[in-house]
Amino acid sequence: MTRIRCIAVDDEVYAINMIADYIARVSYLELVGTTTNAIEALNLVQSGAVDLVFLDIQMPELTGLQFLKICGDKCKVILTTAYAEYALDGFEYGVIDYLLKPIALDRFLRAAQKAFEQFTGVKQLPAKQLIPAAAETVPTEQDYIFIKGDSKNKFLKIDHGDILYIQGLKNYISIFTTTQRIITYQSLRDIDELLPQPPFYRIHKSYIISIAKMRMVDGHTVYIGDQAIPIGESYQESFLKIIKDRT
Repeated sequence: MTRIRCIAVDDEVYAINMIADYIARVSYLELVGTTTNAIEALNLVQSGAVDLVFLDIQMPELTGLQFLKICGDKCKVILTTAYAEYALDGFEYGVIDYLLKPIALDRFLRAAQKAFEQFTGVKQLPAKQLIPAAAETVPTEQDYIFIKGDSKNKFLKIDHGDILYIQGLKNYISIFTTTQRIITYQSLRDIDELLPQPPFYRIHKSYIISIAKMRMVDGHTVYIGDQAIPIGESYQESFLKIIKDRT
């Protein structure tokens, strides 16, 4: 069977872990490395050790688009990013596919199929048949996130079920869980893109809540435990519709 040698390149460790996990579920993909350093990845490509790169666009030192310009036709690339506006630029460089974060497993499998077809010229089985039997019991959606810790290369794993709500402040966020408050220097937008809807909803420019942990809605306020959280005016109509649809 054709084996496509892959690397995952991203400056966020949680994103690399997700891609590596997905690659392990596909029989014809072989993970030969992961890195947070685009220059290191470029050296691997130029050595001939890599067939396919899962590449983040927003990278320090060397952006994904700069990477594409340099590597040319030495490998195939699937872009991974949270920013849809770069899609057109990517396809101008002949990328196989463009995956928007957070990446669902079924969407990843469709991109893997495209890669298989480009490398072999052979149509592949339906995506649902590409997952090895040993992985069939693994949930298709992660039920946790990783956040940056208080030192370099330190990351904290937080289960979705433990999160009550998240508050965005000037340059950092506070994550309130069932047992603790965690502060991290990440944006509320970044966390919002990682969390599934439902159960998480952004109800204010400064707040994301878990609807599963919500005790009551009263007017323009959500209550989680004893904490009163405001519903922003621009979010009120869509959020109240969610509540009404469940009554």
